[in-house]
Amino acid sequence: MSYLSYPRSQATTKTTAGRRAAACAALLLSSVTTLVSLGALHAPPAAAATGAPSGETHAAAQPVSTARVTTAVLDLDAPGREPTVYGQDVPYDTASIIKVDILAALLLQAQDAGRHLTAEERAQAEPMIRHSDNAAANALWRQIGRAPGLEAANKRLGLTATKGGPGAKWGLTQTTARDQIRLLRAVFDDTTPSVPAHALNEESRAYVRSLMSRVADDQAWGVSAAADSQWALKNGWLQRSTTGLWDVNSIGRVTANGHHYLVAVLSNGSASMSDGVALVEKAAGQALPSASPLNQP
Repeated sequence: MSYLSYPRSQATTKTTAGRRAAACAALLLSSVTTLVSLGALHAPPAAAATGAPSGETHAAAQPVSTARVTTAVLDLDAPGREPTVYGQDVPYDTASIIKVDILAALLLQAQDAGRHLTAEERAQAEPMIRHSDNAAANALWRQIGRAPGLEAANKRLGLTATKGGPGAKWGLTQTTARDQIRLLRAVFDDTTPSVPAHALNEESRAYVRSLMSRVADDQAWGVSAAADSQWALKNGWLQRSTTGLWDVNSIGRVTANGHHYLVAVLSNGSASMSDGVALVEKAAGQALPSASPLNQP
């Protein structure tokens, strides 16, 4: 089994609290365009829109948290095991974690056509993953055929519980934590027979891994908090128009205590972006030790 060697970025060498604050401030600045792109959402309050940390508005304006979280973890050093799931494995909106799935579908379609990605496709795929660029995601969502194209690819990748978002609203795709582990296995798991042989080839898998291993510093939060060395990830976040509450998700591969794990953390109902990030990072950190057979009672 081979893995990309990727040292922690500058963002991950800070304290967890410092990294989270910096990431949330930067991400809240981009939330206006994110929320418009995802549809059925509204822009955050003025403080957040100008990059001020969430929580600086009056307490009376803050929504009441109804947070829930589901975590799925698979130890890649124990081939053939099923993922361990913590919480109810119910559907969540993907927000921007769907961008990994969009890229996987694009790569499958290129493979079927016997070609590599074009320069234009790469120019869209790279910012879509590394910077969570929504304009790039919009273009590639249309190119793969929106929800039908995504679902056709997912059938080949082994996903069974992911339903593409309506129309242009890729961020409202619904998925489960267990299904996100299936997607991650199609990208990162070199050994298990459960990864369909007719899915992503090695070149495509290496490309997705490379992009997820080189996300921008303001994206370097989430499941990476559970790593002690290498990680590759994609995060997603959105604010609901009806409640003001936040969906915050993170998926990826991390290395901790000498083991390689696939981790998917899905959450909704957080009162703020920073609360959602903290919830996801705590869930990832708590799940990893008990996922390893070395730590089972």
